[in-house]
Amino acid sequence: GMGLATTFVLIMANLAVSLIKDFIPDKVRIPSYIVVIAAFVTVVEMVMQAYTPALFDSLGIFIPLIVVNCILLGRAEAFASKNGPVASMIDGAGMGLGFALALTLLGSVREFLGAGTFFGLRVYPGEYGILIFVLAPGAFIVLGYLIAIVNKLKKA
Repeated sequence: GMGLATTFVLIMANLAVSLIKDFIPDKVRIPSYIVVIAAFVTVVEMVMQAYTPALFDSLGIFIPLIVVNCILLGRAEAFASKNGPVASMIDGAGMGLGFALALTLLGSVREFLGAGTFFGLRVYPGEYGILIFVLAPGAFIVLGYLIAIVNKLKKA
């Protein structure tokens, strides 16, 4: 849910920024991008609330927090403001799918280590799960290990 929502907002915000970039004065460029991003997040939030209320309820406050996701503002500033609409949409799709993949990997490792399940399927008894991995600090621990693994693979 969160990955798909972020991907949609990335694609649409990149498209909008690439189309309006020449009309935005430099002094208000960043706030303008934030307003564009916020508009698309609002659309996503309203659509989720109307058509997928269970997902909307489970994501809660995290949907509006998409607005302050650095990926969105960073891609609007670094790519969409310097490229055309098609390239900007492709960039948004690629970045969004990468973000969704990272969320899926992070979540599945936490689920496996913390609850003994993998996408809801029991892998080992739940009582052997490590509690910290299902809590918020566990996300940071897993993220740290995943970054270390990626860095190690890059050096190899």
